[in-house]
Amino acid sequence: MKSKFLQTLLAAAAFVAISAFAQTSSAATPSGATAAPAAPAAAAAAPGAAPTVTLTGTKVGSINIEAAIFGCNEGRRDMDTLGKKFEPKQAELKNQNDELDALKKQLTTQQDKLNEDALNTLKKQIDGKQKAFDRALQDAQEDFGNQQQDVASKILQKMGPIIGKYAQDNGYGMILDTSKPWPQSPVLISGEGVDITKAVVDAYNVQSGVAAPSTTGTGAKPAGPRPSVGSGTTPKPAPKPAEPPKN
Repeated sequence: MKSKFLQTLLAAAAFVAISAFAQTSSAATPSGATAAPAAPAAAAAAPGAAPTVTLTGTKVGSINIEAAIFGCNEGRRDMDTLGKKFEPKQAELKNQNDELDALKKQLTTQQDKLNEDALNTLKKQIDGKQKAFDRALQDAQEDFGNQQQDVASKILQKMGPIIGKYAQDNGYGMILDTSKPWPQSPVLISGEGVDITKAVVDAYNVQSGVAAPSTTGTGAKPAGPRPSVGSGTTPKPAPKPAEPPKN
């Protein structure tokens, strides 16, 4: 679910960035005019300026789209709300799993003392409750994932133009997403000097007008309902979100 979610975000972010840069390039070059030669690849940086990376004259930056979405004030607020919304479902799953654990413990401790009919009845009861629990857990995870993606898509629609404007204002010709670590993504290393995530989040917070949530019980991304399927382990409530996720 998460892999599909990230692929959706990356595709959307790439489309926004490419569109913004294409429009900027078109506006900067008059029709019929010859484009100016590319700047040298190793231009001297101004004293005290953050280091930059250039590729054949193109200034390259990076952004962790997922961290930006779930780390901005709006993302933290909305995901905290979503986590609280799913607390009753998590409590329900925990009760189901507690019942299942009790039956499994009964089977372990009493199977040598039960007659064949009683033993088969207990095993069937465990099997039925296990299947019901697995289905309920899968449904809850899918529901949580879908609503999480809705939150991210809503924010990304508004954040995309901010990324494009920041890149344009600061001379970036290429922005790479670092939400997924290498080798899942082509970015091996991205230092602080080229990362624009915080700058984009700060700009988005100003534009959205959403106040920073309380530091207690808020953060980037709650895990959602994730008890172990079929393991007999008691499901745990979603952890309180902390730092922006890194895949």
